[in-house]
Amino acid sequence: MTTPLSALQVVGVRYLGDRPAAGDERALDAYIDAGVYDAADADVAIVEPRFPEAQRTNDKETNLGLINGQIAEAVAAARQKNRALLMTGGGCTHITGILGGLQDAHGPDLRVGLVWFDAHGDFNTPHTTITGSLGGMPVAVAAGLAFPRWREGSHIVAPLPTDRIVMVDVRNLDPAEEKLVRAVGIPVTAPAEGFPGEPLGPAIDALAERCDALYLHIDADILDERYTPDHSTKEPNGPDMQQVLAAVERVMATGKVIAFAVVSVYAGGPHREIDVSSGMELIRGGLASWRRHGIPQLLQ
Repeated sequence: MTTPLSALQVVGVRYLGDRPAAGDERALDAYIDAGVYDAADADVAIVEPRFPEAQRTNDKETNLGLINGQIAEAVAAARQKNRALLMTGGGCTHITGILGGLQDAHGPDLRVGLVWFDAHGDFNTPHTTITGSLGGMPVAVAAGLAFPRWREGSHIVAPLPTDRIVMVDVRNLDPAEEKLVRAVGIPVTAPAEGFPGEPLGPAIDALAERCDALYLHIDADILDERYTPDHSTKEPNGPDMQQVLAAVERVMATGKVIAFAVVSVYAGGPHREIDVSSGMELIRGGLASWRRHGIPQLLQ
């Protein structure tokens, strides 16, 4: 059952991993000043979770669990009021808080699917990674393949089954990471016609059929690098804005999206206007599509 998008909770994350981002580096002030959330045509509330500094440790894994635990609490509080969820700011390491908060609100048996728009799979583990970057591991963490303190601190009781993940684009996978993605059977789909990967539509329809709700996550680096010149992991040969928004529309059309994120928009570099404009267009376009198709009715 689908219900109109009438109440939206924006979870603004002013962090790079577990550390505060400088100034408006995550573009949150720019979004508010430009009124981008008005595209939802809904009652909008904004919350910005804060890291519990009194609990900070020297362990990065534990700290990521702590900031994501705060995100999870904000998500659960919003869902208890039947609000749809939009995460902005932050980065891909914060997906675990969204998933954990949904489990807090609806129980670990909720069948959540993850639709992953990114130039990268972020499915590395300590055994497959080339760089050792934790930013390349959050999907694997959510799936229970690495860093249990990070996952458990994020309130994820039941790891995300890999048959509830669809990846879109991921044009730059590390070799061992790609083998792992293929081994667990995650579909890698094309963001638009002419790009490598399985067709997007059938994979999304199949995911929606076996899930109660979907979390649509967008890292801005899915876009071709000309749209994200200051992104730390920008990649060439990617889709353009209209191609990405058409793919977003295809996912929103399922009526199953309960949480949406646009992250890793860099607002502190020399090309700030380009990066922030791209983030705004992704948010506005996604919200407009979400408004057209509605959200799943999970609470009675």
